[in-house]
Amino acid sequence: MIVDIYSRKAVGWEVNPMESAEFAAKLLHKAILDEGCLLDPPVLHADNGGPQKGFTMKAKLEDLGVTPSYSRPRGSNDNPYSESLFRTFKYRPEYPVEGFASIEAARKWVRKFVWWYNEGHLHSAIRFVTPSQRHRGEDATLLAIAIGFITWQNKNSPIGGAARAATGNRSKKCGSTVQKIAKPR
Repeated sequence: MIVDIYSRKAVGWEVNPMESAEFAAKLLHKAILDEGCLLDPPVLHADNGGPQKGFTMKAKLEDLGVTPSYSRPRGSNDNPYSESLFRTFKYRPEYPVEGFASIEAARKWVRKFVWWYNEGHLHSAIRFVTPSQRHRGEDATLLAIAIGFITWQNKNSPIGGAARAATGNRSKKCGSTVQKIAKPR
């Protein structure tokens, strides 16, 4: 999988019978074309695995103008974005703990997961919008609408606004009461 670290969107994925630099290069090429960033190539951060550092992959990076960035040697946890994605992947309730029956079953499961992750998962690290919403630049508008609704709701609900004014601010009363009890005489 390839994840955009700004939006957390999985922008490329494949399930292959084995790891190889050739498969990784094809996936990268497809993701670059699908995302339309051929003229403005990104930085690709990867671990130090063989497929990511193989000659075919290095040649593809150079061919596409992509700047490579690699993990620290012997560091398996310096890319929190992909680590988070894979944790979400492995902890889905429908994840087959016993493994996949076939490569086609794995591809089908990953296809559904990536769709859910990009389109349905309200991601806590990006203020509870989906990765696709953030990727498309819709997050600022959605968050402004949510804040406007919350503000309206606080002013107009029976437990907010006028009701709060009539009963006083309970949190201040509780704080002062606790403070009076806590002081010794």
